[in-house]
Amino acid sequence: MKSMTGFGRSKLEVNSREYIVEIKSVNHKYSDISIKMPRTLSSYEENIKKIISGKVSRGKIDVFITYNNYSEEGKNIIINKELAKNYITQLSELAEETGINNRISPTEVIKLPDVMQLKIEDDESEIICKELETCVNEAIDNFTQMRETEGKKIKQDLEQRLNKVETNVETIFANSTGLIEDYVVKLRERIKEILDVPAVDETRLAQEIVIYADKCSIEEELTRLRSHVSQFRNLLETKEPIGKKLDFLVQEMNRETNTIASKSVKLEITNLAIDVKTVLEDIREQIQNVE
Repeated sequence: MKSMTGFGRSKLEVNSREYIVEIKSVNHKYSDISIKMPRTLSSYEENIKKIISGKVSRGKIDVFITYNNYSEEGKNIIINKELAKNYITQLSELAEETGINNRISPTEVIKLPDVMQLKIEDDESEIICKELETCVNEAIDNFTQMRETEGKKIKQDLEQRLNKVETNVETIFANSTGLIEDYVVKLRERIKEILDVPAVDETRLAQEIVIYADKCSIEEELTRLRSHVSQFRNLLETKEPIGKKLDFLVQEMNRETNTIASKSVKLEITNLAIDVKTVLEDIREQIQNVE
């Protein structure tokens, strides 16, 4: 089991090139990957998303990449001279119209958008791509390790809460045993008392028993609830993402518990069903953190 919250960081230095990758995530219903990186690396964004989505199935994931290249190999500086001239013309006209100093420095012009670009040669680009992927994979490994550690804690908590549910279900079953028999005895005595007759119409009594049994029987609900608890435990032992499946199971367990509470003719069973619903709500909140 893995938590949806986590953090991972990695740093790689190769041939005067420095990469820093930080990955963090929080709860999310689906997979949402956001990457912030320098423009010089923007062409690698899809590759990075594929790497992350291959190892993380759910969560809002933010990736921050820092890149510093102190090497001169494979770099070409390109200045868009026509754009720079246009900037200079427009700035000169603005200076003349406003009466301000029109001394324009080349160093100031190259800072303007899209005037100067750094182009990386194709051979160097492939090397950078591999180095970046190495750094990303290391960050994901650290990130995954933290999510697994958190997942173990969540699993332990869920197991404890599930034990409470299971204990209450078995207690409900024990309390529901003999309800029909008790009702038959009480109904027979009540009829004799009201009608003041020595014998009771057994056919009519049987009809009333069938109606009562259909109304208050919770055997099917308890059977399904036990089955859901068993499925829940089995899912806790799998290595695949289980957050959505657990969420569905808890909804089904809640539905069965509601039915048991509505059919209850015994205060002890009603109170136990309320306790089960309380624990299931705690479980539901906790599994929102599970991948």
